[in-house]
Amino acid sequence: MKKGRPLIIIFLALVIVTILSLLPLSKWTGGRVKDFSLISDILKEAGIMERSPEAEQIDPELLKAMEEAEARNPLTASDSVLSQPIDTIIHPAKTPRSGDLVVIEDYTTDGVGLVQFSHAVSSGALARVAVVGDSYIEGDIFTQDLRASLQNAYGGSGVGYVSMHSDFPGFRRSVKQGGNGWKTFMANKKAESRYLDLAEQYSIPTGNATATYEGTDAFPTTSCWTRSRFLFIAPDDCVINVKTAGGEWQERNITASDTVQCIEVAAPTSGFELKTSSTSLVGLGVWLDADSGVSLDCMSSRGFSGITLTKVNAGLCRQMAPYVDYSLIILEFGINAMSASQKDYSVYCNRMVDVINHVRRCYPRADILVMGVGDRGEKRGGVVRSMSTAPAMISAQRDAARRAHCLFWDTREAMGGEDAVVEWSDAGLINKDYIHMTHKGGARLAGELFRAIQNSMK
Repeated sequence: MKKGRPLIIIFLALVIVTILSLLPLSKWTGGRVKDFSLISDILKEAGIMERSPEAEQIDPELLKAMEEAEARNPLTASDSVLSQPIDTIIHPAKTPRSGDLVVIEDYTTDGVGLVQFSHAVSSGALARVAVVGDSYIEGDIFTQDLRASLQNAYGGSGVGYVSMHSDFPGFRRSVKQGGNGWKTFMANKKAESRYLDLAEQYSIPTGNATATYEGTDAFPTTSCWTRSRFLFIAPDDCVINVKTAGGEWQERNITASDTVQCIEVAAPTSGFELKTSSTSLVGLGVWLDADSGVSLDCMSSRGFSGITLTKVNAGLCRQMAPYVDYSLIILEFGINAMSASQKDYSVYCNRMVDVINHVRRCYPRADILVMGVGDRGEKRGGVVRSMSTAPAMISAQRDAARRAHCLFWDTREAMGGEDAVVEWSDAGLINKDYIHMTHKGGARLAGELFRAIQNSMK
């Protein structure tokens, strides 16, 4: 190699990198491909340039759906991967309020509102609520306080649904979860749809598997409960051992069946344990609650946009209904479907209409409430402001609720609207990624939704 040639190669490489860094890739692709800047990355790693809020992670399932829409009709601007980011959803003139309360918007066919939930509460039976969402509610943040408020008002105890295993069991304050020996399958991975219920996950023992649950004093109604249930499918005969706090192990001999089975221990307790060595057993989850009042299930899936809910098996849900049914399902999604550049969320809107209709088929006796995405921050010239595309996402979510004839609640407006993320960050209500709430922030937002629910039940 001639002397000086390496310098020429390095120079040409830098020129190419600089050109790529200047290309508006995000603009050309409607926010689906991020702008490339190696120089900025180097400066950030060196600590010379301040890092922006948490990098955007778009749900791969949604990206796939957008690519499919582009392939079906490449000339349709609203579906095109290469279209300019335009907002095709009409914004409402003003979010409905009652004084300082952001009310639940009723787009149901006959304006019936929370009819199923109201009836369940007044009937004296157990009114079960499911909050299905992404990492925004991970660790029972927000849902733990909403549960506490509902149980304080209408009775009930326990935390409802808990998965068979958690990689971060100490993060959740409302229940102490332990155990090992489980392999978990998620809806966005290689899960079998026949085993997918509303939680979008199930677990199978890898050998000797255990699962333990213990109440906590973090909330008035989470230290104990009166009914412990384990739902599962056992393709083969097996043995499952269960016990409650202070009790003896009970051996249950299970006969093989392709349908859902349930082990229930009806007794006041502050703990529940189970163990099995059957590697064909499919664990759907554990439910810890009471016979009356309100039970609220937190079903969070990190990185999900909500569109995989169309994979939920309606037949499985019907099998589970005698044990676990819902009078209210709250869908909390959006942060894994939005980016700083994309304003056209029509593909996501269409998919969420399909999701709502499918969830309704799975749980026909449930009211369905869509929560708009919460306020999210982005850096603009070194200053944190609300992400400029948040209103477009909220419009798409509201439009999905309108088209699917369900309920909608404007979460961002309840937080304070434009630039609420700044106030929440200063007050310690939101983390420094300017996306996820702290426990304190979750409590505040839960209070707002609780008031809105009570207002809709009048």
